[in-house]
Amino acid sequence: MNSLQFLALALFLVSIFGGSVNAQLSAKFYDNKCPNASSVARGVLEQARRSDARIGAKLIRLHFHDCFVNGCDGSLLLDNADGINTEKDEVPNETVAGYDVVDDIKTALENVCPGVVSCSDILALASQISVTLDGGPSNPWEVQFGRRDSTTANSAGTSAIPGPFDTFDQIRKKFSDVGLGSTDMVALSGAHTIGKARCLTFDQRLNSNTPDSTLEPTYLEELRQSCSSRNTLVYLDPTTPNGFDNNYFTNLQNNRGLLVTDQFLFSTNGSDTVAIVNRFANSQSDFFDSFGKSMIKMGNISPLTGNSGQIRTDCKRVN
Repeated sequence: MNSLQFLALALFLVSIFGGSVNAQLSAKFYDNKCPNASSVARGVLEQARRSDARIGAKLIRLHFHDCFVNGCDGSLLLDNADGINTEKDEVPNETVAGYDVVDDIKTALENVCPGVVSCSDILALASQISVTLDGGPSNPWEVQFGRRDSTTANSAGTSAIPGPFDTFDQIRKKFSDVGLGSTDMVALSGAHTIGKARCLTFDQRLNSNTPDSTLEPTYLEELRQSCSSRNTLVYLDPTTPNGFDNNYFTNLQNNRGLLVTDQFLFSTNGSDTVAIVNRFANSQSDFFDSFGKSMIKMGNISPLTGNSGQIRTDCKRVN
């Protein structure tokens, strides 16, 4: 085949498969369509953070829960409507919050770039900005853009979301089912360096007759005193509760992981996760780098691209 024939074939293939090229997510997706998207979102988040120090943790959790159900398509944001049973009311999402801030970001973006930035991309962007605002890396991972929003929800599919009462094997399988490995599981769990959890998600570890042996005794007593109600909120990271850092992993080494699903990353004998916890505890930069890579990987779970889905003008409902 000569060079002209090769060029003709290449152009032919592009004409057939060009959609698949366009379907790839890209950090530059909005460079021409909405170049100020990041700064607009950041302005909204800075304002929101003044009244709610936990907003970063809420938004990262929102993105996480969305991606584990049918991929990162913004389906979690949809309210009940004809033909749509919301995912919001299912048990894994009952305490998920931050929807109002997502709406505020969407409104701000619609004012400058109407009909351009998807709600699912807003979740990915808000998570990255929140990590930086909460003390994470000043040069974080490059968010990949180009997702489109679903026109359906999958309430039954919320059983795929990792939960605080899952066993180690169940958690590992849920990550594996969406293409995430052990390093991803440990790195993404490190998001628990910020935020709070309700006592009802871990108070089974505080049983006076058979307390959890992987819970440091002094910390155990502190938690018993804190949990006057099952709905009391307790910091996931008691050391630096509002700072995005690697102290979460040091806590695990000291048996001060709040949720059993945090602690068993370090306390499960023979698991490859133990070495990963040690690695991140010893190097914050290693954790930051791995967290960014895992966030990109999670954000790539089954996105709708090209002509699939839509760009919602209101994140709560289908256009």
